[in-house]
Amino acid sequence: MVPRSISVQWITAVSLFFIILYLKVKINYLEESTRTLQNALVQVQKQNNGAREIHKEHESQPDFEDVVVIYNRVPKTGSTSFVGIVYDLCKQNKYHSLHINVTNNMHTLTLLNQVKFVNNITRWDAMKPAFYHGHIAFLNFAKFGVQRAPLYINLLRKPLDRFVSYYYFLRYGDNFRPHLIRKKHGDTKTFDECVELGQPDCDPNNMWLQVPFLCGHEPGCWEVGSQWALAEAKRNLEQHYLLVGVTEELSDFVQILQAILPRFFKGAYHHFTDNSKSHLRQTTQKVDPLPETVEKIKKSQVWQMEMELYVYALNHFHAVKKRIVSATPQEANQHFMYEKIRPK
Repeated sequence: MVPRSISVQWITAVSLFFIILYLKVKINYLEESTRTLQNALVQVQKQNNGAREIHKEHESQPDFEDVVVIYNRVPKTGSTSFVGIVYDLCKQNKYHSLHINVTNNMHTLTLLNQVKFVNNITRWDAMKPAFYHGHIAFLNFAKFGVQRAPLYINLLRKPLDRFVSYYYFLRYGDNFRPHLIRKKHGDTKTFDECVELGQPDCDPNNMWLQVPFLCGHEPGCWEVGSQWALAEAKRNLEQHYLLVGVTEELSDFVQILQAILPRFFKGAYHHFTDNSKSHLRQTTQKVDPLPETVEKIKKSQVWQMEMELYVYALNHFHAVKKRIVSATPQEANQHFMYEKIRPK
């Protein structure tokens, strides 16, 4: 029989053995967990470094150095005042500004010249970044297989206001080039008198301009009163134009462009509002039409369709302006980031 003292010692030794064994296993487990955690931290650090490298790589690349902006300006919408800003800033902001001049003041190009125009603008790298402007209808570059289309912008004006301004411009010119004799020089009839006499110069069908300018080069765009043309103009405004503003809110148009295209418009808003650039070109003499003349014009289908496009553009512009010019603090601080980048 084993003495009691020896039995207690044996049990104590066995207990110590298992305690030591447990501690060794626990230590090995903790060491393995530590190594796993360290490896995970290393992988996370690598991912973060990789994300930073990607961000740095994008930051190091030129910003919008190959971008092209096209402003297919509608006549008598304040386009001269706006383009004045573009030319004033082109040297400071380091981009090229080019005027598109089509012979005989035509607003559309032949198919052959459309191809040449598209190829020229997209391949003329020495001129990029570039701002093109001219009285030319919208041209869909995707139709010609171009992968990176230009950014289109435009301004629209209340149809009757634009029409009346153009009527008097043809007779009296403007303060931009006061000595230039216009083709209707010497005709002193007011717009009201013209409408009363039913003369061609004030025919409401002549208002058909903003719709075809946004519609494009398709023959149907220039069919006066075409519902298809109106629908196409709206589609193009939504799908192909970066921004369409309105003459009546030109300063907001400039402010939004400065926010979304600083590569071109950095400093534009201050330059426009504080340097007498907001009224660069004004018709020398203009008489507002009488209420009865306005009512007569508003009965025409063309005025109604042109006004429908204007209101459509105005609502769209106000929606954009609300998120930029009149943005809430939450909207103003909006940003985006990239996560879960794969492969590791």
